[in-house]
Amino acid sequence: MTTAQERQPRADARRNRERIVAAAREAFAEHGPDASLNDIARRAGVGPGTLYRHFPTRPALLTAVLKDRIDTLCGRADELRTTHSPDEALAEWLRAFLAHARAHQGLGGAVMLEELSSPDTLGFDCHQRLQDTAHHLLTHAQHSGTTRPDLTSPDLLQLVLGIALSTTRDTTDPAQPDRLLGLVLDAVAGRVGQAGQAGQAGN
Repeated sequence: MTTAQERQPRADARRNRERIVAAAREAFAEHGPDASLNDIARRAGVGPGTLYRHFPTRPALLTAVLKDRIDTLCGRADELRTTHSPDEALAEWLRAFLAHARAHQGLGGAVMLEELSSPDTLGFDCHQRLQDTAHHLLTHAQHSGTTRPDLTSPDLLQLVLGIALSTTRDTTDPAQPDRLLGLVLDAVAGRVGQAGQAGQAGN
């Protein structure tokens, strides 16, 4: 009979995994989500076979790097719900999500919402975790009457992700991401439609 102790990874296996994740974090920060897996293995001081035993796919390795960051991001939503009004909580969390998605050459956004669309071997679905968090914030704001009712969380995240991916490498206008997000938030609150109706009424 196999004991619980025997089922635990060997100490050297755990160390290899930690080294791989640390090396991947550096490589993804430098080169984005397409960083060479062979380079990551070399940085970690292990062979490619060892890397693939721990992380059979690129999404599995990306998930390991992103998991702690996503835990922090989603934990921030819980804090905002208790300290801010529903519409303010949604807006502040979207700002945090935008900053997160723009970090490390778009790693936080492109991977979370595109490559990690289903649970990986680590049992952590980044995509669903973010969707659930956005959905809870959005529906809370919608129920309060401060957010347009026809908006869905997938559409909202896609809008913010589009800002992140289109501005990650462009440093000519540092204020552009926040400015674009402001336009999205105006649309989320229905202020664009209200402004248009006011303009028509004045004619």
